[in-house]
Amino acid sequence: MGVQGSSEPWAGSGRSDLSLRLTACERRPHASAMTSARPVHLLRHGLAAIAAWLLLASPVAAPAVLHPALWAARDADTTIWLFGTVHDLPPGTAWLYPAAAKALAASDTLVLELVAPTPAETAAALADAAPPSDAPPLPARLPAAVAARLPTALAAAGLRPDAFDRADPWLAATALTAARLHAAGYRRDGAPETLLAARARRAGMPVIGLEDQAEQIAMFDSLPHDVQVAMLERTIAGGDRAVAAMAELVAAWGAGDTHALAAIVGRDLPPAMRPALLTDRNDRWAAAIARWMRLPGTRFVAVGAGHLAGPDAVQARLRLRGIATARVRSRVR
Repeated sequence: MGVQGSSEPWAGSGRSDLSLRLTACERRPHASAMTSARPVHLLRHGLAAIAAWLLLASPVAAPAVLHPALWAARDADTTIWLFGTVHDLPPGTAWLYPAAAKALAASDTLVLELVAPTPAETAAALADAAPPSDAPPLPARLPAAVAARLPTALAAAGLRPDAFDRADPWLAATALTAARLHAAGYRRDGAPETLLAARARRAGMPVIGLEDQAEQIAMFDSLPHDVQVAMLERTIAGGDRAVAAMAELVAAWGAGDTHALAAIVGRDLPPAMRPALLTDRNDRWAAAIARWMRLPGTRFVAVGAGHLAGPDAVQARLRLRGIATARVRSRVR
């Protein structure tokens, strides 16, 4: 969500800020917090942005020592580690505790939701998802009340008023939230996926993705128009509450509190988005893990924490396939 958006947290959880040529999102010359950021930079915050949008809630102080939850599925010759993540964190946040670091070091392969795409891959995926060239600009495809508030929201985020004219509502919602989180100090650089991938590559470990950029963008692009409009409307109305939402998410994740994460997902993920962003993905990922359990070796699977909490979690989907998981209950020393 993973609910990475909340989606993702988790969802949370496709992403972005688009134009067919990745120029529609060019910043205003005087934009402050993100003046030098490329449009593709916002895209890489996608699931985290969606997650924050979905998880609008009151802030909760983050724990002093972060200890995200870790699980293992094992048989005679296979171990699959399951580690919950958030997709953006303030730089310097300490979260890799000894048991998780040891599990990664003992693995043969690191598996992420998405391996960071190249700018060319992002551009191609966004081009495929763009509205038809003869479609009206985005404001003309929105209810009047939403269209009227969009320019102010874009200006507050340092984005041009026509930044999303050639985009769909989900993309505008994602980029607006990403801009707010970036301004508040959240970055992918210090997030688990980034640092886990760096460690794995230094060790010569393969890094693979459960999804690719095109699949994630298609996931959002396939949402019904009215659902996308509701996303954008809530994003505009929420203002800086996305930052408070992310604080709540990081607090639950850092405490390893799966009950709190499940409550967040259940409360804030709209039913219309639940299949595409959560349950369908969990089913696919569990099927992949079940295949890996038939092969010898050790894999470290890191996905948005919301995917590993609640009745629809990946672990629940694995149980339906006869695969048990056990939480690693080590303590930070």
